[in-house]
Amino acid sequence: MHAPIKLEAPSITLPDAAVRHNSLWQRLVRAPLALKISFVLIAVLLLMCVAAPLLAPFDPNEVDVTQKLLGWSRRHWLGTDHLGRDNLSRLIYGTRVSLGSAAAILALVLSIGIGVGGLSGFFGGRLDTFIMRICDVFLTFPTFVLAMFFVGVLGVGMVNVIVAIVLSHWAWYARIVRSIVLSMRERDFILAARASGASQLRIFIEHILPGVISQIVVLATLDIGHMMLHVSGLSFLGLGIAPPTPEWGVMINDARNFIYTQPMLVALPGCMLFITVMAFNRVGDALRDKLDPTLVADDGHAH
Repeated sequence: MHAPIKLEAPSITLPDAAVRHNSLWQRLVRAPLALKISFVLIAVLLLMCVAAPLLAPFDPNEVDVTQKLLGWSRRHWLGTDHLGRDNLSRLIYGTRVSLGSAAAILALVLSIGIGVGGLSGFFGGRLDTFIMRICDVFLTFPTFVLAMFFVGVLGVGMVNVIVAIVLSHWAWYARIVRSIVLSMRERDFILAARASGASQLRIFIEHILPGVISQIVVLATLDIGHMMLHVSGLSFLGLGIAPPTPEWGVMINDARNFIYTQPMLVALPGCMLFITVMAFNRVGDALRDKLDPTLVADDGHAH
């Protein structure tokens, strides 16, 4: 008798891109509900930033005193403020201002922090000592107080607020980047790259910079809400973005005289700030848990 013939199903190999896509989708499906909600909220906020002119039903700065302090209606879904401006339109445009200013601040802070901290940690010596003494001077003062000082020197306005917050935060990022570079520059793969004759610039860009960015991006995500609170806090005090720009801190400042008669004028921009900060903090926590090598190692030992 002949031996039975075994039929095997042909193996199908998916492309690497498809495997990565499936893995990313599976991680998203298995993510906690709070993280999924945070991703959805951030996506909605980004959509509001990009498509604000299409989503806003009115001009955010259009004044009509005959329509002031109206309640919620079909025409004005979230009512109007003390000058008759549509609250929904101002909230939508405020998303663009608040997130845009926070993104600009973080981009500048990361650029300065990575550049200055990277030089300090990579080369060391007198340069490291000089840079760290300057950082110590900036780190002596609370960041919000230092930002208020710089705004007082530069004046109000969106550009001056961004510059002031950058000047009050860059030293903190530079010190963190320096510590990361110091922990990496004596590792075996860096020493091997030096032995192979690679230039200092190439070693920093190809071997050190990716590791720095992967760790600093977690801090940046967690700091988005912090930067937004700084911008709104300065605007609320009259030291930040000037009216009539539709910014959430400006809206709270405009509505403080009506907090007892029209509390929703204060609650609406306050809720937008709360939701945005909480969403970015939740995503930042998830990135930290995923990318922080110490947490990953601890999790591996636990299992």
